[in-house]
Amino acid sequence: MKIGRYEILEPIGEGAMGTVYRARDPLIERTVAIKTVATAQLQQEGPEFESRFLREAQSAGRLSHPNIVTIYDVGETDDVAYIAMEYLSGTTLRDLMDKGPMPFDLVLDTAIQMAEALAFAHEHGVIHRDVKPANVIITGSRGRIKLTDFGIAHLSNSEKTHAGLMLGSPRYMSPEQARGREVSGRSDIFSLGAVLYEMVTGQCAFGGDSLPAILYRVINEMPVPPKSQRQDLPDAFADILMRMLSKNPDERPDARALAAAFRQMMPAAPLVEPPPQPNRAPALLAVIAFGTPVLVFLLIAVGIIVISFFLDAPGRDKTPATPAVAETPVKDGNSAVESDESRTDGASVGPARPVESIQRKRSPTVDVHPERAPTADSYLAGLDKKRTELEIQRTELLLKYTEQHPDVVLIDRQLEQLAAERRDYLRQRRR
Repeated sequence: MKIGRYEILEPIGEGAMGTVYRARDPLIERTVAIKTVATAQLQQEGPEFESRFLREAQSAGRLSHPNIVTIYDVGETDDVAYIAMEYLSGTTLRDLMDKGPMPFDLVLDTAIQMAEALAFAHEHGVIHRDVKPANVIITGSRGRIKLTDFGIAHLSNSEKTHAGLMLGSPRYMSPEQARGREVSGRSDIFSLGAVLYEMVTGQCAFGGDSLPAILYRVINEMPVPPKSQRQDLPDAFADILMRMLSKNPDERPDARALAAAFRQMMPAAPLVEPPPQPNRAPALLAVIAFGTPVLVFLLIAVGIIVISFFLDAPGRDKTPATPAVAETPVKDGNSAVESDESRTDGASVGPARPVESIQRKRSPTVDVHPERAPTADSYLAGLDKKRTELEIQRTELLLKYTEQHPDVVLIDRQLEQLAAERRDYLRQRRR
């Protein structure tokens, strides 16, 4: 069975809009997830339902972030419309939350990643509108969070959005969304607060036996303070959580400030993640990168010794020697140069090997990018860590593909966005 050019492998789930399949892209031999909906169903449900499906691809396709699912392609066949996206092998946050309250360090790490994903989306004009545990995938051994299913997301500047259309999951819906009013990025913050509340307490922030009861509590009631149900919860976290659940959107923090506040709560000495398993190809690149300069230096040293030997050989015509390098004061204190010259018994290396040239060859490579300097800022450290991971992935991809490969281009875009985010943060911190 095929959908477009994609070879269907197996169904992996049923969504609100159709079936999701695990599939294979034969062009680049990549496993993808294909989300489909019957064209007849789109036409039957009306133009709004069809625009919702296309808006999912339009919205998420604009976002390239480590914590947001990547959209690869969108298209239609004779009987179905489909979206090809990143295939995620993992579990949902809903599955973990069903087991009860979660450890605080895991809650905090999840909160940081989700806040950063929402901040990136909001800065690009996209509001998710359906933040809930089932739409958060935890993948990989390091617990990478992926926010998925922008199926009812909308572009904040879209003229096609109807403010009165109430969508989303009631237990995690913001009051303004429940009333069918205008929504903003602060609506996603309310939904994230409801998710975090349930993660730390094991209970829904706004429970109820019926839809009217749930919506009434969302609009009119505040949940029980989380500290009353979990005493070990830090006061700072509990205060921010209650601000996120404020009925007034203006009283809620924005996603970028929220991510920074959560990062400040991280322990001073977090557990170090285990390094990735060594790969033979990157190891070979490392040997070439570091071995080549060492070999050059060795060849220079051998050349100096050989030249000095022939210059001092018995029977040669003695001519006035130029001042020995060892006798010339080295202004920058380069002990390596003095050591090499002392072993030549004061012989001149000749004009072809000036001291400045030797010093340049012996000096270590210096990173000329001041933005890469070590910093004690945990937020910047997190950005640098992500950049390093992306650069490693890019190197691995280039061993198989070329610069024009879609995955390489995608990583380049992510690196550019991380660099821009780092510059913006540094500019704000200087103010």
